[in-house]
Amino acid sequence: MSSLFSKTITLHKELKISDAEFVQLRDYIYKISGIYIAENRKYLLENRLINRLKELNLKNFAEYYNFLQYDPSKHQEQNRLFEVVTTNETSFYRNPPQLQVFQNYVLQDVIDKQRKLGVRKLRIWSAGCSTGEEPYTLGIILHEVLKAEIATWDIKITANDLSEAVLASARRGVYNDYTLRTTPKELVAKYFTQEEDKFKIKPEVKRLVSFGQINLSDRAQLKRVDRSQILFCRNVIIYFDDEMKRNVIGSFYDNLLPGGYLLIGHSESLHNISRAFRPKHYPGAIIYIKEA
Repeated sequence: MSSLFSKTITLHKELKISDAEFVQLRDYIYKISGIYIAENRKYLLENRLINRLKELNLKNFAEYYNFLQYDPSKHQEQNRLFEVVTTNETSFYRNPPQLQVFQNYVLQDVIDKQRKLGVRKLRIWSAGCSTGEEPYTLGIILHEVLKAEIATWDIKITANDLSEAVLASARRGVYNDYTLRTTPKELVAKYFTQEEDKFKIKPEVKRLVSFGQINLSDRAQLKRVDRSQILFCRNVIIYFDDEMKRNVIGSFYDNLLPGGYLLIGHSESLHNISRAFRPKHYPGAIIYIKEA
């Protein structure tokens, strides 16, 4: 066995997170992001952070905690930490039944109301947008619904995430066929330019979306987001404890215009979190409405 290989094995053996170190890091992560890591995910945190310790040449998790607290580059490392503790598994046209309800009922209702008011303005917020598949999917649906009329509308999809790395990827707008696996083939041909084995989102969809970093635990940041008629926050609140969930959902309520719609992940629920929204049941989806 090579000495380098044996050193690597020894390093991995040494890098075990103690209960005290876990509590320190768990509380720190919660304080800066609102993400709560349960006790039974201690070793998951350990495994995900080992490479950060190796790269920074730190001996243990207590040193890593001190690095996050006091090092001049702590803000850059916070971004790396956000990448490590969140999962960014997503795809275009994720959860088709919900998107069908969005297209046929939610979006149509908002468009019809705006037309009656003589105001062609549409604001959608994608909170927790990851690498951009969700907001770009919404942009494609808007093109499909409004067709040529879209040029006469003032549309902005605000897309936010905690991780700068996933936002950089989203801004590039380049994807592989795996992330397009649930997207109708005719839409791939229509809204993407294929370059070898990569697919680049077309400018007419890209210009509808504005990406930016946001921390959902920071209410002041959330207040700066444009008031929305539709808000998507799918598979994000699962990372939060009940108190943080209530705070975030409260901020979403404040952001939405009267009659606005909130769409969350299919495995998520506002039950015991908020009674401020009226749930409306559709085949395959529950949509939450802010009463006018």
